[in-house]
Amino acid sequence: MSDTAKTLPEIRQTDGIPIHLYAGNLEEGAQQQAEWCARLPHAFHHIAIMPDAHQGYAMPVGGVMAMKGAVMPNAVGVDIGCGMVAAQTSVDAWAVHKDLEKAAREILHRIPVGFDWHEKPQQGEVLDRVLKAKGKEKNRLKERLPVVMEHEDEIAYQLGTLGGGNHFIELQRDEENRLWVMLHSGSRNIGLQIATHYHNVAKDYCAAQKSPLPKDYAYLPLELPEAQQYLEEMQWAMDFAMQNRLRMLERVFETLREVFSRPVEKTLEVRTHHNYAAWETHFGERVLVHRKGAVRALAGELVTIPGSMGTLSYIGRGKGYADSFASCSHGAGRIMSRKQALREISEKEFKRQVKDIIVVTPKLNRILDEAPAAYKNIEDVMKLQEPMVVPEFRLSPLAVVKG
Repeated sequence: MSDTAKTLPEIRQTDGIPIHLYAGNLEEGAQQQAEWCARLPHAFHHIAIMPDAHQGYAMPVGGVMAMKGAVMPNAVGVDIGCGMVAAQTSVDAWAVHKDLEKAAREILHRIPVGFDWHEKPQQGEVLDRVLKAKGKEKNRLKERLPVVMEHEDEIAYQLGTLGGGNHFIELQRDEENRLWVMLHSGSRNIGLQIATHYHNVAKDYCAAQKSPLPKDYAYLPLELPEAQQYLEEMQWAMDFAMQNRLRMLERVFETLREVFSRPVEKTLEVRTHHNYAAWETHFGERVLVHRKGAVRALAGELVTIPGSMGTLSYIGRGKGYADSFASCSHGAGRIMSRKQALREISEKEFKRQVKDIIVVTPKLNRILDEAPAAYKNIEDVMKLQEPMVVPEFRLSPLAVVKG
């Protein structure tokens, strides 16, 4: 364990519960957001801030907060169920190196990215739960999943699509030159619609209660029917997000088999959510743990920790570290805002930073804010979270597909 990791967490006292900081230096905006979370009436024990933390919307990205008796939609975030899936393949990376660019371009052709959806509705178990309901069953679903059912005409077109921003499909190699696929995506537009709806409900509730907290920190007591609706719709969005990733992973493997003209099998698969809330037991209490840009890292559990397009990514093994609510970072974390990155990073500079890594995207100028320089050093992040997770695989980027 590094000397830096031994000295953490830095415990910052507030007029609410303490903040346990693993991020080294924390920008002022993220510090203020953590302090507001610490003042929430249902916040439990302490707020844990992961090493990749940076200012987000309401709770910092890289924040972990447990609550007793309430749920806060903004502490989950707008991309409910966003997360990763990574798969080790049976293929030697060098053996197919000459075909990687062709494979990446074919993946971009087959999987909608950015704001694009499928032209035809897709099939899937998570869709069947709502789209095949009839009569009384459908009426019950409209009561339990009102936002999902309101958008039932569009959700089938979103399944198996990547999105934009920091979402990606990456081909990587490990230290034994085994080819990996790593994929980052979420619940697409339906997660945003659920998050927005219930945040507005929470704002109305807190306004009626004359809460002194800013509107961004609105919450719902669990005894309210709307809180239970949110939890159920959140879970559906998580399931949708996971099936979304698995559908894309399946399409990637199909593409690799065709382009490489050889069998390509999965030899290991790792699945991770990082925007969600879940019931867990910590410090002797049953609590609702909100992870926003943070992942669960139980003892022995494999987790995905991506760096940037120009740096290593990691598959880690969790240690079940109590002080972080058995969590770790979900990646490197931003060091530049998107606006700052777009101002400061040109296409020429972007290409210099990614060097010989293959980058395939519809428009390069749309992803300049995803340049490696916009992110923290993943090695620093891993050192800071040595108490939480140990590296299992180190993965170098070869080709990346972005929206």
